[in-house]
Amino acid sequence: MLGSRKSSVATDPGGGAGAPVEQVLRRGRVRGALAMLGPAFIAAIAYVDPGNFSTNIGAGARFGYALVWVVVLANVMAMPVQFLSAKIGVVTGRTLPEVCQDRYPRVVRWGLWVQAEVVAMATDLAEFIGAALGLYLLFGVPMVPAALIMAVVSFALLGLQARGHRPFERAIAGLLLLIIAGFAYELLRIGPEPAGAVAGLLPTLPAGSAYLAVGIVGATVMPHVVYLHSALTSRRLTCRTDEDRRRVLRFERWDVVIALGLAGLINLSMLLVAAKLFHTSGRTGVAEIEQAHAGFAQLVGGGAALVFAVALLASGISSSSVGTFAGQVVMAGFVRLRIPLLLRRLITMVPALLVIGAGLSPTAVLDFSQVVLSFGIPFALVPLLLVTRDPAVMGRFANPRWLTGVMAAITAVVVALNLHLLWDQLVG
Repeated sequence: MLGSRKSSVATDPGGGAGAPVEQVLRRGRVRGALAMLGPAFIAAIAYVDPGNFSTNIGAGARFGYALVWVVVLANVMAMPVQFLSAKIGVVTGRTLPEVCQDRYPRVVRWGLWVQAEVVAMATDLAEFIGAALGLYLLFGVPMVPAALIMAVVSFALLGLQARGHRPFERAIAGLLLLIIAGFAYELLRIGPEPAGAVAGLLPTLPAGSAYLAVGIVGATVMPHVVYLHSALTSRRLTCRTDEDRRRVLRFERWDVVIALGLAGLINLSMLLVAAKLFHTSGRTGVAEIEQAHAGFAQLVGGGAALVFAVALLASGISSSSVGTFAGQVVMAGFVRLRIPLLLRRLITMVPALLVIGAGLSPTAVLDFSQVVLSFGIPFALVPLLLVTRDPAVMGRFANPRWLTGVMAAITAVVVALNLHLLWDQLVG
């Protein structure tokens, strides 16, 4: 299977093969190392999208520090998941959907594609609404025009790919750093309670918290990014030997740890800030992003509210671009169909515009979309597990038994949380 690397060139959204590994590393220790990093930072943007704002802030406001363990667990689980997706791209030169296209019968491939498109629409729903909310909070632009503006901006950001992978990676990394700076500011201004944060590491699910807990997982371990990461690494560098692949995978491991570690800190800071600012002051009814923005302005000051809105806007713009790219990867890989990015952007934004036009609660829609994502996670994790453990595909890079066990455990945890939510909704 390793010999089929060249077959992905025609379907890879990222373009042709990248520079040889040894050429990149000859740039010097620092420049070479920085050039090897980047794919995980694009993936990490999806881990701090507007859905994360909604679920983390809602969880902190309503349940205080009780769901800290869910945020930490979700981000820890995401690291091996994203690394294995990156490994598929590096080792095979193909995306996870492309590998599935060769391995599974037509009915399975199309089933995976259909559910992936549903997930993509749920993702776009969250990202469009979040970006529009950010523009509304900053400038008072009505939601429908704001969503249309964001569609143009996110598509322009996607256009950077025409100039190679580095401009797009730098733009996304810059927006990620803006979000990091925003919540670092909020965290320092508000200051959570360390004892409460530590106590929140004890796994508990207070009554009524299952919905938000599942939403947190769905907002973090996002199915479309599992597929995307393999595309980001599949043609980025040319690996001529297994030693080249080992060297690249070492950098990919650090890329994932750094990027997702930063994303995890942002998610944690969202919940901690909401717990301290709203829950401990008795404002447990803060459930809308607009309410949270008003709360920042009232309790901390206009600067804190401004920083919150800017971070939300940056999150929506960047994650929307990444989501559209992921949708293209899924369609091209599973069913070998390709449509122009502009057309895909227009199709996937329709549900968001309908929801905004109907006047539904943006935050309630955000939370629901993240729950939908959580139910889509196993459909991405099972193929990922089966592919990466198979020596026929991965050769000597196939997962050892312990890593297969870790992936099985992660899948089981997600399924268990989803089933708990179903039981909670049916019985409650």
